Amino acid sequence: MPQDIAAIDPGWAWSPFTPSDEQPWNRRLAAHLCRRAGFGATSQELDELVKRSPSDIAHSFVTNAEDASQRDPETDALATAMLATGNSRNLAAWWLYRMLNASWRGPEASITSPLLEKLTLFWHGHFATGAGKVDDAEMMFAQNRLLRRHALGDFGAMTQEISRDPAMLIYLDSTTNRKAHPNENYAREIMELFCLGEGNYTERDIQELARCFTGWEVRRKNFRFNKYQHDTGTKTILGETGPFTGEEGVDIVLKQKALPRFIAGKLIRFFIFDEPSAPEHLIDPLARLLRESDLNIAPVVERIFASNLFYSPLAVGQKVRSPVELGIGLLRCLNGSSNLDRVAQRLDEIGQAVFYPPNVKGWDGGRTWINTSTLLGRSNLVGELLRHETTRFAGQNLETLARKNGAESTERLVNWLDEILLAVPFHDDARNELVTVMEQATGDKSRRIAELVHTMSTVPQFHLA
Repeated sequence: MPQDIAAIDPGWAWSPFTPSDEQPWNRRLAAHLCRRAGFGATSQELDELVKRSPSDIAHSFVTNAEDASQRDPETDALATAMLATGNSRNLAAWWLYRMLNASWRGPEASITSPLLEKLTLFWHGHFATGAGKVDDAEMMFAQNRLLRRHALGDFGAMTQEISRDPAMLIYLDSTTNRKAHPNENYAREIMELFCLGEGNYTERDIQELARCFTGWEVRRKNFRFNKYQHDTGTKTILGETGPFTGEEGVDIVLKQKALPRFIAGKLIRFFIFDEPSAPEHLIDPLARLLRESDLNIAPVVERIFASNLFYSPLAVGQKVRSPVELGIGLLRCLNGSSNLDRVAQRLDEIGQAVFYPPNVKGWDGGRTWINTSTLLGRSNLVGELLRHETTRFAGQNLETLARKNGAESTERLVNWLDEILLAVPFHDDARNELVTVMEQATGDKSRRIAELVHTMSTVPQFHLA
């Protein structure tokens, strides 16, 4: 297989992955899938997954997520409690709870799925809206549910709804869009960041599309159309002319040829590799599938997770874990639970406060997650999760968890942790050093295991997904 992404045959890349003697289907590849499609998996979950084919798993992950998106309750006890405070920062613990407790086993095991929460996080960064400006927990909660409901569905329907979403309108200064003074912010972002990408529209297109959105307002936390402030005149947008409404303007954007390629490229970057940017010949088959599926996201995501490219060295270990992936992933893989309000605060400190993306572009991701400051903070997050008084592992402690997984000897313990926590395994020399760390650590066995995992987190490859 070529090591240069530009030389990859797209026919091979998007064909279903078939395990072989050279690349067998095993727990390590299953763990790779669970890290990318969600936030990791326990040893028991990996044992179940290796009994099935990669294509079957990809299909069931998508199907379960689609099902969960439609049966998601309006609220739950935790969300109600968080909303009662009126503080959007408290919503973070509710969402982290969903991520942590989502199940790969399907609807009978959980109200949600890891893939559904992962895609909701993706769309939260795509249609980025920050509670720092919106400052209304109910609106941010409603937008989060909107993104979850459409996460694997019709991108066009999601875009139409997000265009009228009160939180989005407030965030992009469109709460009182008057025909005498059209606000161009949303018109610009729907083309540049949400649908088409730079170079696929003109400034004139932005100005004309902004006229379509005149009369769109927010009243009492709901979208309202003020017909007296709507510009009913003729507009010309991306080559089409007419007295378009806001919805019709969005439809014109959704018809553009650049859209499927733009969205497919972002999905490749989010799920497969941070860099380099995927070449057009590699994006085109997914873009074609997206358009042929009437902009339905599910077939594209399933194709990605079942593909040769996804399981190739060009993908495995070729992403940097986001702070959320790091913290929630560690807890998930170790059957952990902890004080999620505290976890949310720590994630904020290292660059990813959910409901508070840094700007309308969302999080840049990739290498930007790592610098001298955040690397120390990430290691500190791992250390605090392992040692915090509220943290439990399988309801008990790390020693009990290790024993349940047959990792009682130091060597087996290191091998087990390496397999479930790392995208790229340690070399023998590093593995031997970790054995020494464990043997020289003091305290009871749970404390020594915590020291071992914390030491692992200081190594750069621990932060690869």
